[in-house]
Amino acid sequence: MVDGGPRRGSVRRRTRDGRSFRLEGVVFDFDGTLTEPGAIDFTAIYESVGCPREVGLLEFLAGIEDPEERRSKEAILTAAEMEAAERCRANSGAAELLAFIRDNRVPVAIITRNSRAAVETAFATLSDIDQADFVSIVTRDTPLNPKPFPDAVRFVAGRMGVEPKGLLVVGDHAFDVEAGLQAGSLTMFLRNDPREPRSDGGADFVVETLAEAMEVIRFGVPLPVGKLPAALLESGLEGIGSDDPALLVGAAVGEDAAAIDVGRTEVLVAASDPITLAVDSMARYAVLVNANDVATSGAVPRWLLSTLLFPPGFSASEVLSLIDDIREVCAACGVALCGGHTEISDAVSRPVIVGTMLGTVSKERLIDKRGMKEGDRLLLTKKVAVEGTALLAREHRSKLLGAGVTPVEIEEASVFLDRIGILEEARIAGSFDGVTALHDVTEGGLATAVWELGAAGGRRLRLHRERIPVYPQTERFCSVLGLDPLGLIGSGSLLITCSPATATSLAAAIEAAGIEVAEIGEVLGGGEGIEVFQEGVRSEWPRFERDEVSRLDRRHTS
Repeated sequence: MVDGGPRRGSVRRRTRDGRSFRLEGVVFDFDGTLTEPGAIDFTAIYESVGCPREVGLLEFLAGIEDPEERRSKEAILTAAEMEAAERCRANSGAAELLAFIRDNRVPVAIITRNSRAAVETAFATLSDIDQADFVSIVTRDTPLNPKPFPDAVRFVAGRMGVEPKGLLVVGDHAFDVEAGLQAGSLTMFLRNDPREPRSDGGADFVVETLAEAMEVIRFGVPLPVGKLPAALLESGLEGIGSDDPALLVGAAVGEDAAAIDVGRTEVLVAASDPITLAVDSMARYAVLVNANDVATSGAVPRWLLSTLLFPPGFSASEVLSLIDDIREVCAACGVALCGGHTEISDAVSRPVIVGTMLGTVSKERLIDKRGMKEGDRLLLTKKVAVEGTALLAREHRSKLLGAGVTPVEIEEASVFLDRIGILEEARIAGSFDGVTALHDVTEGGLATAVWELGAAGGRRLRLHRERIPVYPQTERFCSVLGLDPLGLIGSGSLLITCSPATATSLAAAIEAAGIEVAEIGEVLGGGEGIEVFQEGVRSEWPRFERDEVSRLDRRHTS
């Protein structure tokens, strides 16, 4: 268990004294931290060289005045280190932790009181830890004062190009913690054996295993562009439930909107979403994306509040034109633009719209995802990645042309912007008694939406991949750009669960309105997880930490 500090369950999100944190680099001790503890018999070494236990070995050896005696006793330490290095093994969880940190683009280093020769011998022995992954390895042969002095921590920070306060120093000895604290870095004490009553030196974090260390570090690595990953969001939402009986549907992973009992017969439904991925046609996105969320509760979107943030340099003409655009889209959707805020701010580098949509629905027609039942059918309207395909066509035209896509294909996909609303199919679905849940596909694509739907409804889902429809333009764009259509933002598609008796008539009603619909799966029993079959063969359903559009943007700017 992780010791100290504010937590939810056993998960640590802050330091021992309650501070939030961000990691720009991680520095590890070597022996007993990245490698299994106990390889070196320090008790025997202390006895052999005659060192008191309360004194550090390096400090004791450095204090021996007779050069011959010092060399002789140093040789005992070196021999023990080399023997241990030849048979060392990676500590449990070390390879996984280093891979996680590497995948999140955070640099790592080693600071050890061992000799350079012992460390290099150990790396030659270890098969699952690569010496090349470390930007710096500081040993006692490096001309710096050893731990507990902070010199090496400051040196490594300089090599990484960060301030010491951005580092986390991880080790299994009080010297590691002291060095980090003196340098002004965050510190983590690895206890390894909880039965051993060793002082943690006042470390910011105390863990028993490297697996627990990863759960702490997960909260400190820089997040990717896009929605907060579901696991982190779930952690953040723990404990915020309300005792207010008027709150019928509150914050939860997979919930699009809140539902509030405001009268005898009506429920107020509220949703909020920013527009950050799109630049072209922002007004349309701002209104429809928020209206979509309200409609998934069976409500009619009625009022919009919009916050508009512009970077310095924008003119009044540009700002007021966007307000006009929002008002026009609202009017076309039967929504009143009733308030908001407009500001020029250097806090943003491009225009951002944050919309809050309000709507109403009668209590008996409120659709709550917790009403999903085992055996319900799962329907998808339109096809995969409606919005994402339009975004690629409108904002990545040059990349597509450079990859061989024709102007005609791009123009065909550009008009997908007109399909990002789900109000009509939501209205139709809401009129059927057998409908148990609605969920619109947004950032993270169909893959993420399915996970969210299952989580919100507390049900497992089964999907048949061959039934999932994809536009030819989407397949073409994703193929040449190296993207997965299932992870591409998909506003315009609606997931519907309904009773088997309702599925056929509901699909017919949606198709009669000129909207495509396909049955792609069914609802299973309670729990978590997605069962996926491709032509009857079991396969995996992907997870996306960020939307594929964001990954494309990052790839082309990094």
